[in-house]
Amino acid sequence: MPVSLVFTSDTHVPRRARELPHSLWAAIAEADVVVHAGDWVDLALLDLFEARSRRLVAVYGNNDHGDFRRRLPEVARAEIAGMRFAVVHETGDAKGRELRCAARFPDTDVLVFGHSHIPWDTTAPSGLRLLNPGSPTDRRRQPHGTFVTAVADGGELRDVVFHAVPARP
Repeated sequence: MPVSLVFTSDTHVPRRARELPHSLWAAIAEADVVVHAGDWVDLALLDLFEARSRRLVAVYGNNDHGDFRRRLPEVARAEIAGMRFAVVHETGDAKGRELRCAARFPDTDVLVFGHSHIPWDTTAPSGLRLLNPGSPTDRRRQPHGTFVTAVADGGELRDVVFHAVPARP
């Protein structure tokens, strides 16, 4: 049975935005599983994700301290529709990322990560797929903020879409 997914990271509420974009909340409302790769900043946002998500798979980021680290792991793992997912905030430098992550996560099909705010979708020689959804609130050097939707179905990740989030006025 297909499982709809939303991937996000680096929300940085309320430092980078007072709230998340409506398009992300709408995607979360429709998703079977929501994945957040850290840097929440405000516990109230984690509470909202827990309340609004059917299932939440999440980690803390380098900007998340105290209660975040008591409530969330550094690395989260989940099996979804026959696929093994891992979630982590930081993966280090872009150079050599695929090989380094494949060695660190050998029993994983998809690794979701954040930290850079830069969308990323590559596959390591081992078959590990690496996805960074970017940030919906802090685009950094990107033309716009982003988050990702996808479908996990029968051991395959398909319909991976990076959604552009318009800049706030």
